[in-house]
Amino acid sequence: QVQLVESGGGLVQAGGSLRLSCAASGRTLSMYHMGWFRQAPGKEREFVAAISWSGGMTYYADSVKGRFTISRDNAKNTVYLQMNSLKPEDTAVYYCAAADRSYGRMSTESLAYDYWGQGTQVTVSS
Repeated sequence: QVQLVESGGGLVQAGGSLRLSCAASGRTLSMYHMGWFRQAPGKEREFVAAISWSGGMTYYADSVKGRFTISRDNAKNTVYLQMNSLKPEDTAVYYCAAADRSYGRMSTESLAYDYWGQGTQVTVSS
C-alpha cells in the first residue's frame, strides 16, 4: 500500500506558474505508474497527465498539452506537475494517483488507479 500527499497548490494569476508535488510513502514509487487528475466545482474528475513507472513515457490531456509537464524522481519517491501559462479554467482540486504497474500500462482512466491523495487546491484568477 502507498500513501500519497500533494502539496504546492495555491492562488495564482492567469499566466502564472505553479509546481505541484506528490510525495509517496509506504512503498517505493517505482512500483507505480502515476497520474494527476483534477476536479472543478460541479464537474466530474478529469485526467490531466500520466507518467510511466520509469518516467520513460508521459501522456497529457489536450487541454494542458504544451503548458503542463509531469515528471518523477523515484529516488525521492515524488512526482511533480509543473503548470505554466495557467488559465482560470485550470482552477480545480488536483489529485495525484498511483496505479500498480504489475497490472498493465499507464492509463488516463481514474478507475485504473489504486491509490489517491487528498488533493490540493489550485485557483487561477483572471
